[in-house]
Amino acid sequence: MTIETENINVDSLWLINERDKSGKHENIYHGNFIPQVPNQLIRRYTKENDTVLDLFMGSGTTLYECENLNRNFIGFDINTQIIDYVKSKMRETQNIKFKINECDVANQVLFKENIEKSLSELGTEKVQLIIAHPPYMDILKFTEKAEDLSQIGDLTTFVKQFVQVIKNAFSYLENKKYLGIVIGDVYKKSEVVPLVFYVLDAIKRNFYCKT
Repeated sequence: MTIETENINVDSLWLINERDKSGKHENIYHGNFIPQVPNQLIRRYTKENDTVLDLFMGSGTTLYECENLNRNFIGFDINTQIIDYVKSKMRETQNIKFKINECDVANQVLFKENIEKSLSELGTEKVQLIIAHPPYMDILKFTEKAEDLSQIGDLTTFVKQFVQVIKNAFSYLENKKYLGIVIGDVYKKSEVVPLVFYVLDAIKRNFYCKT
């Protein structure tokens, strides 16, 4: 058993005692997810020098795990300030190839233009893993941009836009490779909205994939 595989968690329930704060990880951004989550996904579903596509890059959690695990990276976000922050953290990086794009991932034309340019510059045609950790509807607003998913308060509209994002990215995923969606339910007007159910149901209805 190699270092790469010895700590992969194959349980259906992941119990994580505390957030990994090592290296470049800093809990400075609302809604950023625990680094152990992308770490597990990357080590389980990719190998060294594969390319990971992060559709909602945020403060760079997935990117820093790619750097630690020697995976290449393509990231998207629409928050100019957080993109500048992540780029500043990656100035000295040499062991992986990475591209960061400021783009509305729901815009099919702009996404296609940016992803194909990024793939070309990385010298590949497909990615081996897509990670999507979107904002949870309008719980936290990350920008004032109308196209920001965190501005959407209507469940049907949110799910429709999220499905469009996945449609835009899915054709760039290598055959028989993996899509990881990290999302939780939301609490609105004194009741739980099962966002996970609605999102996964929509994904199953629109794509042929195993869960």
